[in-house]
Amino acid sequence: MKLPSSSATNLNKENMRHMISMKDFSKSEIDDMFELMDLLKQARKDNAVPQLFKGKSVAMIFEAGSTRTRVSFEAAATILGGHALFLSPRDIHLGGKESVDDTARVLSRMTDIIMARTNTPEIIDALTNMSTVPVINGLDTRFHPTQMLADLFTIREHMPKGKELKDLTLAFMGDATDVCRSLLLTCTKYGMKFKQIGPVKYQMEQEWLDLADDICAETGGSYEITDDIDKVSECDVIYGDSFYWTTQYDEKDERLAAFMPDYVITTELMARAKEGATLLHCLPANDKEEVTREALEGEYSVAFDEAENRLTAQMAILVYFTHKDIVVPTAEVVKQHEDKINKFLKTL
Repeated sequence: MKLPSSSATNLNKENMRHMISMKDFSKSEIDDMFELMDLLKQARKDNAVPQLFKGKSVAMIFEAGSTRTRVSFEAAATILGGHALFLSPRDIHLGGKESVDDTARVLSRMTDIIMARTNTPEIIDALTNMSTVPVINGLDTRFHPTQMLADLFTIREHMPKGKELKDLTLAFMGDATDVCRSLLLTCTKYGMKFKQIGPVKYQMEQEWLDLADDICAETGGSYEITDDIDKVSECDVIYGDSFYWTTQYDEKDERLAAFMPDYVITTELMARAKEGATLLHCLPANDKEEVTREALEGEYSVAFDEAENRLTAQMAILVYFTHKDIVVPTAEVVKQHEDKINKFLKTL
């Protein structure tokens, strides 16, 4: 549905893109995002980030809490010269007094981009159906695309010389979470080998493997779903995530019994991986459960580089999805409006 607007941000854009899953983007498009991340990270290092989000705002809807997603988007908007609005269920009437459709329509008139971290995919889908500005999935129960940008960018930064992503094998230790699914689809898009290593009960559902099959047929990537912990010996990257999420506390004891101690990332497990293997973790880390503190602090751990790259990714996302709609007025136009407004103010 197209909505008329007088907004200076040029709503109702043709060919507008949302970011719901990395599977919706070509390898070439993701490579462009990586290159933009490279440039912005270097600019930040030099304290010389161009104000490419100046005068713009991102609405951040949070049904679920997050340290990295909130801070990275808010900091990214500020660094780029823009503004971020934190909107919790206490702040807006999302899906309650006001429909998600109407929320999307209103936010589209007032902000330039919408980021949502939700507990149900239906919220994300409803926002994308009605929004006339780009919607970014900050995490739902299916996908975590912003995490994927940071993850693969970090892996690229720490790859052995002479290797490419397609030469690497990544092992995800644990449950078939949104992060695990997203890694499956993103790694195979780059021709990587992906392994989920965990108990049979918590392995990847067939619908996601079907999607990966289609990707692998095009890219030459591959995957293996296994409970064999010895498979870490074939892996260049070991990836950790929580064995349970906030909505699964009633399953906590059962899950921990299934995963511990065999699938906990320890220094001993890292020693069994390929020489030079790196440790990633999307954080927060339960360092007495899925990963030990000793492993997380090991010289092979790049988990905190990965966390910093969430900021790098969010800067790139804000620019990538809005740069074509930047309207730079001439000094003459600005002066015309200033004169008209000042003339009116003098009458008050």
